[in-house]
Amino acid sequence: MQTISTCLWFNDQAEEAVALYTSLFPNSGVIRTTYYLEGTPVPAGSVLTVQFTLDGTEYLALNGGPAFTFSPAVSMVAYCETQEEVDRLWVALGEGGHHGQCGWLTDRFGVSWQVVPRQLLPLLHTPDRAASQRAFDAMRGMTKLDIAGLEAAYAGR
Repeated sequence: MQTISTCLWFNDQAEEAVALYTSLFPNSGVIRTTYYLEGTPVPAGSVLTVQFTLDGTEYLALNGGPAFTFSPAVSMVAYCETQEEVDRLWVALGEGGHHGQCGWLTDRFGVSWQVVPRQLLPLLHTPDRAASQRAFDAMRGMTKLDIAGLEAAYAGR
């Protein structure tokens, strides 16, 4: 069992967000749901928390009300093996949200995501600084990241 986990604070959409997230990633699911009890401003029986896993990593979603909102200062990073996976997550996570630059998007719940091909980081961290710079510049010009475009830029094509 993990000893450190991330808690995502939602107004009242924890169940809906968890349903989307767990449907998109393998080895994911709900562990347990807890409910508000009597004595709070929220009706008893409403969802308080949803403990869940995304690809084996545990998270907690909390319906804490409107006091706090998400910020791009903290984001979820989805590493993708293929362009098809990048495309699938880009569409599914971005639906109803906002697509940004360099593989960033904000989903309809306000959570920021980086949809990143695994191939990107090795392209940016090589002894060939000119090639890495070309890949970096290509990435900066993209919204959804394109593996072939990044690799072509790195190669100088």
